[in-house]
Amino acid sequence: MAQPPPDLKIPSSKSTVSVRIIDTTSWIKGIPAAGFFSPDIKGFAHLVLFDLGVRKDIENFAPRIANRIKDGGWSVTVQQGVRTQLEANGVPASSIEAIICTALVVGPNFKSSFIPGFPSNKDSPIRESDYSGRELREISFEENRGFKIGNFNAYDYFGDGSFYLLDSPGHAIGHMCALARVSSQGKEAFIFMGGDACHHVGEFRPSPYLPLPSHITPNPMYSTSATPCPGSIFEHLLRDGDTQKPFYEIARLPDGKGIAHDVDEAQRTIGKVIEADARDDILVVMAHDETLVGVVDFFPKYADGFYEKGWVEKGRWLFLRDFKHALEDEGAEK
Repeated sequence: MAQPPPDLKIPSSKSTVSVRIIDTTSWIKGIPAAGFFSPDIKGFAHLVLFDLGVRKDIENFAPRIANRIKDGGWSVTVQQGVRTQLEANGVPASSIEAIICTALVVGPNFKSSFIPGFPSNKDSPIRESDYSGRELREISFEENRGFKIGNFNAYDYFGDGSFYLLDSPGHAIGHMCALARVSSQGKEAFIFMGGDACHHVGEFRPSPYLPLPSHITPNPMYSTSATPCPGSIFEHLLRDGDTQKPFYEIARLPDGKGIAHDVDEAQRTIGKVIEADARDDILVVMAHDETLVGVVDFFPKYADGFYEKGWVEKGRWLFLRDFKHALEDEGAEK
């Protein structure tokens, strides 16, 4: 039986923001899944990442990042970068309050870990030119000690309860998520921006709040089918056969070269994501969630009306289609 969603203790506010989700047309292929999460599920050995932040000229990443892409044999394609899309739709870069124009907002310990950038520091994952001429603002969650959204240390960015930055370390030093309060036909709803907190939805679903359903609609195996998909066909793929435990956990590689800077901290962050994901009035958007395609409206359209459009329910279990080959292989073996 599912547990009720936890109280995230989000302060009440009448202030909202509007959110638009940008598809940067970035796709990264050929990445071994074993470096990201475990256990191995047959038929799903490589990732195709739907990425929301890869530059088109990948050769101009800091060498540490460019070499990792090259040496890993990854295939990266970007049709149109973020700035190009913004300006093509009437949003000049100069109008962006933070990130692009006046300030780069980063998380705790970013400056001490990565500054100076390349070439002054040849091992830095960023270039000095990435922040040259801009204010580099590092968020301090210590300023609001004890203020939390769920179990995340939180920072009220605008000071009016409309947009919170959430301390979510583990994947990388200074990694942050965010929670935006949006208006949806008069109902208060939220969009959780997860960034790289995880790289596959199977790392936080199912959960004690969202157990694997006995019948899954819409059918993740056959999008045009009106017949629900039986959840029982996936149970043998679950860890310990537990319908309340996510399919995956973060990979722990012997050489320490997994995707997470700190695996234990990253796993704790995912536990906090699970609590936010439990609510139907919160749309969880991860940077690499390919199942968003075909469910959400991308920029220049707005995502504020996700609740009445049913995006949460439509997209919640679509990731199960990634296991289709595992089910087919099992049938062939039988």
